[in-house]
Amino acid sequence: MNKLILASQSRYRLELLQEAGYEVEAIASNVAEPDPAGFADLDAGLVHIAALKARAVWRRGASGLIFAADTVGFVAGEVFGKPADRADARRMLNAISGTTHGVLTGWCLFRTEDQLQVSGVERTTITMRAWTDQEIRSYLDSGRWQGKSGAYGIQFSGDPFVTQIDGSRSNVAGVPLERLEQVLAAFMKPAPEAPSMNPKGLPER
Repeated sequence: MNKLILASQSRYRLELLQEAGYEVEAIASNVAEPDPAGFADLDAGLVHIAALKARAVWRRGASGLIFAADTVGFVAGEVFGKPADRADARRMLNAISGTTHGVLTGWCLFRTEDQLQVSGVERTTITMRAWTDQEIRSYLDSGRWQGKSGAYGIQFSGDPFVTQIDGSRSNVAGVPLERLEQVLAAFMKPAPEAPSMNPKGLPER
């Protein structure tokens, strides 16, 4: 079983990783995160934030493989992070209603043993049907918008609003599991052995 340190206290990320079979220790990074919308290059900004989180947990003494991520919604040129309050959540839900929009996750896997870092950005495109005013009110009343990028958390079984997903479904919840599995497989490969040398310093044949 792969053991990971999750640089977050997100219940959703933790549950996703555990359901995928990982043994996970969650440690909050407690870093002041820059606003991704402030970066000229959004991809680079998301990776930068994820790396900040991973290295912050490392500096607190964590040892092993640290996984960190930062997820935003991207709708008609506007970047949506986590809503500040109910009114902000309503604004975001109105914006994504009836649209095809993107979810981007910047991720970082950091190995404390040698400070090796691998990072990237995963994109998922979501098509969502239009919401009624009553549906938006009910969703806001449920509180499920809290702590969710774009104010919406996808339901993996029978989501009532999403009609099509192109890309990683788990990425929408903040953990691109397929990409993580690929990167971990590369991390676990042993380093190639150096060829044995003869007394003259030449490789043995």
